[in-house]
Amino acid sequence: MMQVQIRPYTVADLEAVLDSWEVATKLAHPFMTEEFIAKERINVAEIYIPNTQTWVAELEGQVEGFIALMGNEVGAIFLQPNQHKKGIGTMLMDKAQELHGDLEVEVFAVNSIGRNFYTKYGFKEIEEKLHEATGQKVLRMKFTC
Repeated sequence: MMQVQIRPYTVADLEAVLDSWEVATKLAHPFMTEEFIAKERINVAEIYIPNTQTWVAELEGQVEGFIALMGNEVGAIFLQPNQHKKGIGTMLMDKAQELHGDLEVEVFAVNSIGRNFYTKYGFKEIEEKLHEATGQKVLRMKFTC
């Protein structure tokens, strides 16, 4: 049985978090260009992570994913693809729900991996809008305890 530890992010986790983010982003968002991803990687490191409450999922000493929260807003939840469907994303979301109760998230409509995960967890679609930087449709979803 694998031992997963959900713990607060530390600066030492940055490269592992960025790697999880980039690999999973490319898988879930094939429409994003390398240039867009390279810019966003810098933003994740310099803007998003320092301004969110971030928790990591650690397996056998290796960070395999993370969740970043802005209050009850799930700003990001990403796992290494080889860790999908093992309950780790659910453990991260459970942590967020334990801390904040009702949760909200935005997900690209074309991101079937993310949409399926959120729907299975119990999120319901509440709004649809356009993501200006990519021209893609974004769904706003809410989880209510």
